[in-house]
Amino acid sequence: MTTDDRICHLCFIVIAGMAAFSRVGVFLFSASSGGLPSEEITFSKLLKQRGYATALIGKWHLGMNCESNNDFCHHPLSHGFDYFYGLTVTNLRDCKPGQGSVFLKGVQMYLVILIQILGVTAVSLAVVHYVSFFKVPFEALGFCLLITCISLAVLIFFFYHFRHLNCFLMRDHQIIQQPLSYENLTQRLTTEAVRFIERNHNAPFLLVLSYLHVHTALYASKMFRGKSRHGLYGDAVEEMDWSVGMLILGQILDVLENYNLSNRSLVYFSSDQGAHIEEISSSGEVHGGCNGIYKGGKSTNWEGGIRVPGLLRWPGVIHAGTYIDDPTSNMDIFPTIVKLAGAQLPYDRIIDGHDLMPLLQGKVIRSKHEFLFHYCNAYLNAVRWHPRNSESVWKVFFFTPNFTPEDSSGCYDSHVCFCYGGFITQHDPPLLFDLSRDPEEKVPLTPETENRFYEILSVIQLAVDNHTRSLQAVSDQLSWNNLVWKPWLQLCCSSFFQFCYCDYDSENSVPEVHSG
Repeated sequence: MTTDDRICHLCFIVIAGMAAFSRVGVFLFSASSGGLPSEEITFSKLLKQRGYATALIGKWHLGMNCESNNDFCHHPLSHGFDYFYGLTVTNLRDCKPGQGSVFLKGVQMYLVILIQILGVTAVSLAVVHYVSFFKVPFEALGFCLLITCISLAVLIFFFYHFRHLNCFLMRDHQIIQQPLSYENLTQRLTTEAVRFIERNHNAPFLLVLSYLHVHTALYASKMFRGKSRHGLYGDAVEEMDWSVGMLILGQILDVLENYNLSNRSLVYFSSDQGAHIEEISSSGEVHGGCNGIYKGGKSTNWEGGIRVPGLLRWPGVIHAGTYIDDPTSNMDIFPTIVKLAGAQLPYDRIIDGHDLMPLLQGKVIRSKHEFLFHYCNAYLNAVRWHPRNSESVWKVFFFTPNFTPEDSSGCYDSHVCFCYGGFITQHDPPLLFDLSRDPEEKVPLTPETENRFYEILSVIQLAVDNHTRSLQAVSDQLSWNNLVWKPWLQLCCSSFFQFCYCDYDSENSVPEVHSG
């Protein structure tokens, strides 16, 4: 079954404090103190209470520690998962030698400014002391020089060892490979998924499998390298296709069939965002994919950034070949899974998602989402309105990113589009599109081309007012204090003198690969 699964840039991330007001909207370091707050209720917590075995395999990227390097307050095992095998941060070019550095590109301007400030301060103090404008104690000059040298040393050390400090593989609370090895990584993740099902076939289980493909740094196992006509990106796609095929048509399906679980198992496959079109290698090879006719990409709320496919499989429950073209959201996964497990949704908070099963089973023909609110970090960026009595799907933008170059469909100069200040253009009145007629978002409507222009904007503004009144102030998990690297939170499987090196996963067997 295929559905156009339009992701709302989650209202959840705002109420959980996981949306940034600054330029950086994700965790870049394993030793940051921010993360998913303990008071948030995940579907894994609710299913675990119902007796489900729960596992997360792959990427987490929602924090790890709060105050010490072993409190694991944000770790998957603290949020309802019984088993974890994967990465606590994300996949970055910096994690794979020879793939460049997205991180360094993003912060080099700030590093240069910091070094310049320290340098100018030290030189200025030395000059005023030399010309006797006023006396500066040599201790002050020495202190400034010492601080400058220490800052430079820490920065050089950190960047040189970024891969070792931030790119590692964990099993539960233990690091088993530091730094991460990409060799057969996708196959290792798939093998872990198969083993988890085999261990828990006698009990209900929840498996969240979050592959690193096709996020950069791109990689492919030996059997897939050089096989695609589309370079390394194509190789990575083909390997993920093979892995997903194992899930839906191969090993995992065989496991489900062998234990008579197939008709009692819902498989859901989707993506968190559209292609990252600005991802181009130093050699000019496209590493970020393509969004077809849709405008924009990752980090934007143009359709190219939020319109992704959703595939669901449940023999005997969901009819094969069903196609749904109605706005849904990945937020809908939460209430859908909770209801299927017989658990109760929490009553002390607003749940933005809706149960998908009536729509999937054909009991209703329209999604319950009349409005979807699309955020760019912590800023309400766009709103989608699908009126109950209309085929039109209206979408307004309060601001849009400034593409660079201007005639492009992305922010190539900054690698991603940002959400504030000089990076955006505010619109008053908002830009208005009818996606049912203009899915490419080419021509904004005006009062001359749409006679209900101001009426539509008025209805959407009322919905926005109601929505914003429902939000409550929470702790900012992506504040600079929670984002920065904190040495006392750093995990190291050996010692700093051994460059935090270990490899306890090299003997992990992988399935035989047939790429033909």
